[in-house]
Amino acid sequence: MTGEVPDGLQEMPPSSKLVYKVLEHDGPLTQRQLADHSLLPTRTVRYALDRLRDEDIVEERLYLQDARKRLYHLPGDGGSEADPVPAPN
Repeated sequence: MTGEVPDGLQEMPPSSKLVYKVLEHDGPLTQRQLADHSLLPTRTVRYALDRLRDEDIVEERLYLQDARKRLYHLPGDGGSEADPVPAPN
């Protein structure tokens, strides 16, 4: 990531900005992982993701370990199909 702030992020609520920064640093992540990393409630993370997706700041894709979940990532960050979560031993 080049450190450029996407258009529209400046006007977003603080929770959306925090979710963006967590994805920038640790992404791609699931909604639950975002809540754990950001220390925000899952409902707040869901709202933040909705706002970020509406502005095309965040993208989602299928989570290969559990098809019921989605992985969220920044555009250009999620091209790899590699799973960021290590498999249990």
